Amino acid sequence: MGSKALLLNALKGMAMGIAEVIPGVSGGTIAFITGIYERLINVIKSIGPDAWKAFRQDGIKGLWKQLDGLFLTSLIAGMVGGIVIGVFLITYLLDTYPLLVWSYFFGLILVSALFVARQIKAWDGQRILAITIGAVVAYYITIAVPADGIRELYFVFISGAIAVSALLFPGISGSFILLLMGMYGYIIPTVKEALKTFDPAQLAVLVTFGAGMLVGMIVFSRVISWTFKRYHDMTLAVLTGFLLGSLNKIWPWQEVLDTQVKDSGETVVTFSKSVLPSTFEGLTDNFLYGNDPQMVACIITMAAGFLTVFGAEWIANKLQRS
Repeated sequence: MGSKALLLNALKGMAMGIAEVIPGVSGGTIAFITGIYERLINVIKSIGPDAWKAFRQDGIKGLWKQLDGLFLTSLIAGMVGGIVIGVFLITYLLDTYPLLVWSYFFGLILVSALFVARQIKAWDGQRILAITIGAVVAYYITIAVPADGIRELYFVFISGAIAVSALLFPGISGSFILLLMGMYGYIIPTVKEALKTFDPAQLAVLVTFGAGMLVGMIVFSRVISWTFKRYHDMTLAVLTGFLLGSLNKIWPWQEVLDTQVKDSGETVVTFSKSVLPSTFEGLTDNFLYGNDPQMVACIITMAAGFLTVFGAEWIANKLQRS
């Protein structure tokens, strides 16, 4: 793997890391857009008995080959950088320009659904039904009422396993799953403080959450790999439905119905519903989003989301040919 390919993988990983910090946007979606989804699933699936067998037979060299070492390490390095950027920069942008950020990701996810659907080789009633079911399930998740979180380490571990399973599923955001579990307002600030202060208690939460993510990846990747091998088009149809159903969560114009005060004192939205721009403009108590629909700016940033997908595909194709 050449240096350009490694850099491209790192950038893809960075985009995935940034996406996972934002409730409503899935890192799995970014993996699909950038053409590495199935490869990533197969690499994650190889962690476990297969990796141990390769290590026993050929040592580090065999393990490195089994885990697609250059691809995986460059992707992880990018993801770590993306998560750090997401925790500090994207959270700032969401606080400062929420409608524009959501508009960008709305355009990104909408065109991503078309991108995934385009890969389905044959269409029939079953595939249409699969899209419908996927969309309904994802939509229901977006309107579910968040629960109260549990701050014990065992639940932090469970949260990590469930959140990373969502990361591997395009259309379902791991951060949004954390929000539904009542853990987003606890995990994200704790991770942020752990990276800044290296406080032992906060590092324990970070390590426990990471361990849960590792276990979740190993288990769920095998499920996804199995469905792709046996029901490729049906799996793509379900994923397309998930992407379409998730659009409700990232629709820019939301009426705030419930909020939560984080440990830092910051107020965040935990429950909202999509409204028309004209309705949004008439809201008087939408203090976290304001009531200016910013129509022109939102349309421009939606278009930028569209162009990002096509641009990423064009760059990837060009690099593959070079």
